[in-house]
Amino acid sequence: MTGQGIPPANRRPGPARAAVSRGSPDDGRAAVARVGVRVAELAASWAPTAGRVLLGLVLAWFGYHELMQPALWTGYVPGVHAASATAIALVLAHGWVLLLLAVALVAGIAPRAAAGLAALLIAQIVVWLWASAGLSDLTLRDVGVLGLALCITGRTEQRFVLNS
Repeated sequence: MTGQGIPPANRRPGPARAAVSRGSPDDGRAAVARVGVRVAELAASWAPTAGRVLLGLVLAWFGYHELMQPALWTGYVPGVHAASATAIALVLAHGWVLLLLAVALVAGIAPRAAAGLAALLIAQIVVWLWASAGLSDLTLRDVGVLGLALCITGRTEQRFVLNS
């Protein structure tokens, strides 16, 4: 008899349920350890996807702002006068590249290639910032974003991708 048709409150626990309910303290620790392992496996399998999407959001944020207010960004263009039309054009082009990379990363379109191109672009930004302003909070922040881009570039397995 399997207990079907008997309300759950009136069923007697089987031997396995009874052992777990009376279990030793080690059973509780083992259960917590199993949950911890499962959470770690889940995080490991989804972390590249989360990193890819978050990197895409960062690139989209800066790309959008470069396109909407390019004059605020012309001071970061190396070797060109900040008030020149060339500086504005370069900032606009940079903004479009950032947005395209962001879309590719978020949509999962060739994410390793997009992350690799983003890493090159961010490396250029880090070098320029370091050369012009030295080690600053901006430079260090971009080093962290560069690290994320490099991690995504090296990751072969990701979820929700169209082509890796």
